[in-house]
Amino acid sequence: MKPLPELMSFVEGLPEPHILFDTRYRILAANAAYRRQFSPEQSVVGRTCYEVSHRFNQPCDQAGESCPLALSRESGQRERVLHLHHTAKGEEFVSIELAPLLDANGQQAFYIEKMEPLKVAHGQARTQGLIGRSASFVYMLSLVARVAPSHATVLLLGESGTGKELVAKAVHEASSRATKALVPVDCSSLPENLFESELFGHERGAFTGANAARGGLVEAASGGTLFLDEVGDIPLTMQIKLLRLLETGTYRRVGSTEQRHADIRVVSATHRDLDQMVSQGKFREDLYYRLSTFPIHLPALRERRDDIALLASALLERVSPQRKLKLSDSAVSLLQLQNYPGNVRELRNLLERSALLCDGDTLEASHVAQALQSGRRGMAISGSEAPSGSLTHESSIPSNRTPIPTPGALAGVAQAALRDMALAHTGSRAELAAQLGISERSLYRKLKIKKPD
Repeated sequence: MKPLPELMSFVEGLPEPHILFDTRYRILAANAAYRRQFSPEQSVVGRTCYEVSHRFNQPCDQAGESCPLALSRESGQRERVLHLHHTAKGEEFVSIELAPLLDANGQQAFYIEKMEPLKVAHGQARTQGLIGRSASFVYMLSLVARVAPSHATVLLLGESGTGKELVAKAVHEASSRATKALVPVDCSSLPENLFESELFGHERGAFTGANAARGGLVEAASGGTLFLDEVGDIPLTMQIKLLRLLETGTYRRVGSTEQRHADIRVVSATHRDLDQMVSQGKFREDLYYRLSTFPIHLPALRERRDDIALLASALLERVSPQRKLKLSDSAVSLLQLQNYPGNVRELRNLLERSALLCDGDTLEASHVAQALQSGRRGMAISGSEAPSGSLTHESSIPSNRTPIPTPGALAGVAQAALRDMALAHTGSRAELAAQLGISERSLYRKLKIKKPD
């Protein structure tokens, strides 16, 4: 069945990227917005949607992905999913909304698919934005893509260093408020006596030192998004005033009786357990429910180890852009063994230290091992407690002191790491040397083993 010319014309006139395809996944039309953004050099008409978007030779649901067409067939309704799509800029996360079109008999005959790239998230190494493609990361992004176009308040929950401000930016950038300001408020750094003034502003003479009237951060975020970072640190005395802002959309400057209207969307974040704080009386229950209309859990780095190689490449470019360093396979393997209590922030610091310890153009496992030893927890090799080839974060140094290893100690740890790898390696020493990116003679010298004649 061919679509009506009126339908083809309707799709062409839509401002966002859209494609029209049939029940056999064949693309029948792609509008100008789609052609500009996703396929500027060649036509996609006549090809299947899964081949164009994913380079698959079978439908998405048969290749382990969520397929909006399959979901729509099952539900009979429009469906939304988040996919990694091939674009002119490489693989990009794209939010897809599919609507089924029915024939005269009420059967699904065609499908219209709207595509919106998630601007600050990427499925490949980039110098900016959120990076990853693991299942937990993609699920988190799918929630971002779903809630961003709405006006709902969002609560980001996750450990320190998981990228809560980047996710808040993703929510803002994918919303209708993207052209206005995203204003971050670090709730943990504001003293209680200044919190209200910083948030709502003050009038001249409101307190000692208030020599002029000044607007607050709520006013600065007008028309845009107010990001309350570490909302669990807001003093109880201020929580009621924040609750009033959320419930009524109004506030007063300090020293004023005039009610002002706030045209803002609130996104908040915390690493604290707010449920527990509510039960302990440290956080207002009514404020908690106002903030957590749509909670999103940000996975810790240990929950998305598959993303470490991708993240490491991107972070290495950020911390050492002028050197164009590469990561050896053994270095990546060593990075993937760590637990990262500090998450992405800790990984970045580790890579920066490793880069400083590397004189060549390839970061090896030995550089990472030295960087681990000089870190806060240090690193030790324990054959009796850890599997051969594994590295653990154990240290005999008291936890309240930061170890300052000597060059000799660093060299010893690097040698221990190499010995551990040599013991675990099942191939020849020549193969191990090639894997580490050094000569076979250098490997024997580092291991202090006489090379056989």
